[in-house]
Amino acid sequence: MNAPSTLLTLLDTLAPAPLPERERVQEALTVRLHPAGTTVFHQDTAHPHVHAVRSGLVKLAYLGVDGSEWIKSFVAEGGFFASLAALARGGRTTFLAAALEPSCIEGIPHAVLEDLASRHLVWSRALHTLAMVHASRKEQRERELLTLDAEARYRRFVAEHPGLHLRVPQKDLARHLGVTPVGFNRIVKRVRQAAA
Repeated sequence: MNAPSTLLTLLDTLAPAPLPERERVQEALTVRLHPAGTTVFHQDTAHPHVHAVRSGLVKLAYLGVDGSEWIKSFVAEGGFFASLAALARGGRTTFLAAALEPSCIEGIPHAVLEDLASRHLVWSRALHTLAMVHASRKEQRERELLTLDAEARYRRFVAEHPGLHLRVPQKDLARHLGVTPVGFNRIVKRVRQAAA
């Protein structure tokens, strides 16, 4: 597990200059292997960490009081995730994260990143940009849910995440799109027929 840090690589691309004290991140970083079906973190727990996916696939989902599951997004290798609510002092996660495939997940306490940002402007800018990327993803998802029908959301998902629709279980992709499995099968059939 001595591969380069996915999170540090991502932050390097967002930073306007070299990041100082990189060794602090390397020391604080945990790397865990999660078999498919295991939970990275549960909903409604204290978990002030930022995660990155070295390999594999993770789903982020809200659980209803009745046990229903609403999938907000999927994160594949190279991506990052965190429950923003849990990063606040005394905060708790508002959703769960679970591995859909065997996954190698990095995690770092948000406090380490906050401390670096408080002392180095370049860290502050990199984390600000990371937060903007996260906010932009959320805004795009909200817009799609409010303005596109399920078939258009599926077509966009396939176009923006090539091959990912083949890795995600159909029941999970249906939940992500907000349709029943039967409705999802009809959408897939129409899309395939239109492509033929």
